[in-house]
Amino acid sequence: MKKIVYHKFGNADVLEMTDTVIPEVSETTILIKVKAVSINPLDWKIRNGEMKLMSGSKFPRGTGIDFSGIVEATGSSIKNYKEGDEVYGLLDVFKGAALAEYIIAEEKDIATKPMGISFEQAAAAPVVGSAAIQLFDTLVNIQTGSEVLINGASGGIGMFAIQIAKTKGATITAVVSDGGLKAAKDWGSDFVINYRKEDVLKAGKLYDVVIDLSNQMSYSVAKKIMKTSSVYVHTAPGPKEIVSAFFISLFSPQKYKILMLKPSQLYLKELKRYIEAGLSVLVSKAYSFDSFKTAYAEAPKAHIVGKSVIRVN
Repeated sequence: MKKIVYHKFGNADVLEMTDTVIPEVSETTILIKVKAVSINPLDWKIRNGEMKLMSGSKFPRGTGIDFSGIVEATGSSIKNYKEGDEVYGLLDVFKGAALAEYIIAEEKDIATKPMGISFEQAAAAPVVGSAAIQLFDTLVNIQTGSEVLINGASGGIGMFAIQIAKTKGATITAVVSDGGLKAAKDWGSDFVINYRKEDVLKAGKLYDVVIDLSNQMSYSVAKKIMKTSSVYVHTAPGPKEIVSAFFISLFSPQKYKILMLKPSQLYLKELKRYIEAGLSVLVSKAYSFDSFKTAYAEAPKAHIVGKSVIRVN
C-alpha cells in the first residue's frame, strides 16, 4: 500500500510516498481503507519540529490526523463495527499517520460516518469539530444572549464554533478576511467584520467570550474588548501561553483559557448528531493523493475557508 512519511523535520519537501505492507488487525483493532484525510495546522507544526516535546523525534513518521474510510477487517473482539461500515475518526494527535491507503485504528478512535455528507466532508470534521465541541463543553459556558467574538472565524474550528454556539443561543461576531465573509454569514454569524476594513477593537463593543483562532489577537489585546467577567480562549498555544494562562486565570476575573484537543469518541458521536441535524461542513479544496506535497505546501499560506482535504481512495 501507499503511505506518506518523512525522515527528518522540514517543509513539505521532506514528505515522500512509500510502499509498505497493509497492516494486520489485532484482536482489538480495526483495519480501515482510507477514503480521505484532512489537512490541519498541527500536521505542519509537528513536521516542522515545533512540537518535539509532545510528538518526539523518532523517524520515519507519518502525517495526517483525521480521516474517513470503510472498515476492511476487524479484530475478533470488535463487536460494534463490521466490514463495509463507513466510519470517520482521528488518530493520536501527535503521532498521526492517517495519510495512507490503509490504517489501523481502535474503536475509541472512530464513529459511524454521518449520513448525508461525502467522505471528504467527513474527513474534514473530526479534529476541528471535536475542538469546537470541547471548547464549549469544557472551557466556555455559552448561554442565550452571550456575546461571542470569534477572531479568524473562517477556518475549520471557526466553521463549527459559529454553528455550535448559535445552537446554544449566542450572538456571534465573526472577524474574517474578504474571502471568509460569505461563509461566516452562511454559518449563522450575527455580525461579520472584515478585518481589512474595520478594527474590531475600535467598534465600542464588549464581549463575554473572545476566541482567537488566528493567533493574531493576544490576551492583552483582547482585554480591551472583554467584559469584566469574561473568557479569552487561545487555540494555538506555546509553552509561554500555557504558563501565562495558568497564572492570569488564578488572579484575574477575565479568564485566560487554553484549548488543547483531547479526542473523544463521545465528541465524534455528538458531532455526527450535529451534522445530521444540518450543521454545514465546507470543504473548499480537495487534492488528489499524488498531490500531497502541493497540498501541504499550499495549506499554511492559502487562507482556506472551511477545510482542505486529500482524497486517498
